[in-house]
Amino acid sequence: MIRIIIIGYMGAGKTTVGKALAANLGLPFYDLDWFITSRYRKTVPEIFAEKGETGFREMERRMLHEAAEYEDIVLSCGGGTPCFFDNMEYMNSLADTIYLKATPDVLAKHLQMGKGKRPLLEGKSPEELEDYIQEMLLTREPYYNKAKYSLDVSLLDTSVKVEESVRLIREMLHI
Repeated sequence: MIRIIIIGYMGAGKTTVGKALAANLGLPFYDLDWFITSRYRKTVPEIFAEKGETGFREMERRMLHEAAEYEDIVLSCGGGTPCFFDNMEYMNSLADTIYLKATPDVLAKHLQMGKGKRPLLEGKSPEELEDYIQEMLLTREPYYNKAKYSLDVSLLDTSVKVEESVRLIREMLHI
């Protein structure tokens, strides 16, 4: 049985690498935020607006406990998931956890390339964005660093770089 959970800050490439890894391994891919939105038929910002962060994090924890129990999957989590409750310990108890680690400038570039709207980042200059990411990483990295494995990712702007990340993960996990 293979169970892989990918964590990291928003923009690290969790979904991109996770999808490619799952396809390479012939496994289903789940994104925890998508799992939540399809179950509750609301976007993450709508859930935050209705229930606040505490309500969202409780919902996220319940959905993590459901999705992470599936066998033979690759699961990517939201950037905050490892930082609440006992989520990181729970993930480590069930799966091979991989922290996709990137520098603030790489994360900023990934976020600028991304298609999705990120309300927390709107209106920030490139410099403000990097400063914000650096500040957030200071609080989140202690949780991220609890992952069983860590992979430094550079700018994932080509399919070749994504496939190289997949190869490195397979090598790390001996699969």
